[in-house]
Amino acid sequence: MVWILGFIVILVIILGPQLWTRHILKKYSQPRADFPGTGGEFAQHLIKQQALSCQLEATDQGDHYDPTAKTVRLSDENLNGKSLTAVVVAAHEVGHAIQHKKNMTWMTIRAPLAKMAYVIERVAQVAILASPVFLTFAPSLSRISILIAIIGMLASTLVHFITLPVEFDASFGKAMPILKQGQYLSAEDLIKARKILLACALTYVSGALASLLNVWRWIRFFRR
Repeated sequence: MVWILGFIVILVIILGPQLWTRHILKKYSQPRADFPGTGGEFAQHLIKQQALSCQLEATDQGDHYDPTAKTVRLSDENLNGKSLTAVVVAAHEVGHAIQHKKNMTWMTIRAPLAKMAYVIERVAQVAILASPVFLTFAPSLSRISILIAIIGMLASTLVHFITLPVEFDASFGKAMPILKQGQYLSAEDLIKARKILLACALTYVSGALASLLNVWRWIRFFRR
């Protein structure tokens, strides 16, 4: 009974943030007839207002700011959508561009860390795919491969946690003040925007936490 309760608690801790993040972003993604423009148009407005030398593009890889290309990338739903989520997400990503312009220390560190996380995740994936093959022909190599995958997933999760200060600053140090001072949203919408900004800040970490479930599965396999 204690083991079951412990597992449920761990499951909530790991999956809770991801489920909450998805729920919040979807909850406020309904079209708003009272909004004068789309998320993309709002992003362009902020880019011009903040005198940022960056571009705006559509992406199917998730909303993000690319410091190398100096480009704010928004999903089609947020780029062309007239919703509270679209507008607030656009403000969050432009917040990253503002960080870049101001040479924020954590923003400078984040770029190489993000690349490192990408490489680590790919190595972990290759190791996972190779494990069944090794299990058939070389069981000892299979265990090494699984161990590499576990270390890779844990390292990737750690990297995402390290970048948290960047995400929270983009949301509450940059986007929220802009939304408040510019009076772009009503008092009621600002309360909702705070939830959306928190969801934006936790997006990468919630995904990383969810990936820990895979780590747990592989650890159980490794112990057999």
